[in-house]
Amino acid sequence: MRRFCFFLLWVSGIVTAQQNDTYSLEVSALRGNVLPHKEDMYHLINGHPEGLMLSFLVKTHGQKEWHKAFNYPDYGGYFLYQDFKSQPLGVSYAAGGFYNFYFWKRRLQLRLAQGFAVVTNPYDKETNSKNKAFGTEILDNTNFGLTYTNQTLFKHLGFHAGLFFAHYSNGRVKSPNSGINTYSLNLGVNYNFSEEKAIVNDTVVVQQSYREPIRYNFVLRSGINESPIIHSGQRPFYHIGFYVDKRLNRKSALQLGTELFLTNSFKDYIKYYSVAYPEKNIAADTDYKRVGVFVGHELFINRVSLEAQVGYYVYQPFKKDIAIYDRVGMKYYATDKIFASFAVKTHMFLAEALEFGVGVRL
Repeated sequence: MRRFCFFLLWVSGIVTAQQNDTYSLEVSALRGNVLPHKEDMYHLINGHPEGLMLSFLVKTHGQKEWHKAFNYPDYGGYFLYQDFKSQPLGVSYAAGGFYNFYFWKRRLQLRLAQGFAVVTNPYDKETNSKNKAFGTEILDNTNFGLTYTNQTLFKHLGFHAGLFFAHYSNGRVKSPNSGINTYSLNLGVNYNFSEEKAIVNDTVVVQQSYREPIRYNFVLRSGINESPIIHSGQRPFYHIGFYVDKRLNRKSALQLGTELFLTNSFKDYIKYYSVAYPEKNIAADTDYKRVGVFVGHELFINRVSLEAQVGYYVYQPFKKDIAIYDRVGMKYYATDKIFASFAVKTHMFLAEALEFGVGVRL
């Protein structure tokens, strides 16, 4: 239910689109490769993944301040089908929301997309033990695309071609969870439902300064995850963070902070590790807590913002994971001070947790 609620926040702009916005339907064909990030994944790669993406776009023209600030982006919803060409992996069906940002005279398009996927062949001890990538049927789906586009090549028809990257993971809600990354060539066409409308460029709007003094943020992130040991049990985690941020301009703020990780599944993992690998000299009562420091960047769009952080564990008694971690996610500001967040915390390509958070910015 929490995932569904956040998904509604992400695509809520679609149902509140202005009457002056225009709409487009886009169909893309995908073909590429799996990007293996662990040696034990090569046996899962048996062919070239293929897919089909259907997108519904709302094209902005300047009715709101953020339209102009981001060079009149698109936003909307997508449906993505991918066949991994691998019997253990099966196929996936994903849906979610996205933003398209434009550069180079609106010929170069960057897509950022976030949603959820359902896969047909998750791990099963008896029937599909080879699939160490997906431990659950429902996964997080994150996509990036960089394409050359001409949306009005012939009247209402256009085309695009470029590269597309897709990531699937359950954030170790349940093990196993190596995840899958695919990169593909992306070829497609689009149909505009109406003539392109003129850009609204209100020259009488008073220029606003977005520079702010340092703000103080408190955030509690939580969820459930499982240790890397399959069937060791799902446990709740609590990641408590404090950080300061300095907003530099309309779009950007820099972050510096610290956080405490109370990940209960680590308790089980430490006990298992101390027995399974006695030569490592890990005591069963080793402290499971971790403390990290991090730097980050927040990109403000409207009430939705995107953030990326890189951190380092300054306190990590159990050193099975590398000392560097990263987080990517998004936030929704219910007010100027209260926000909800969703993020994926990883160690390089290996996800540790899907974090649902609430916080305050003072």
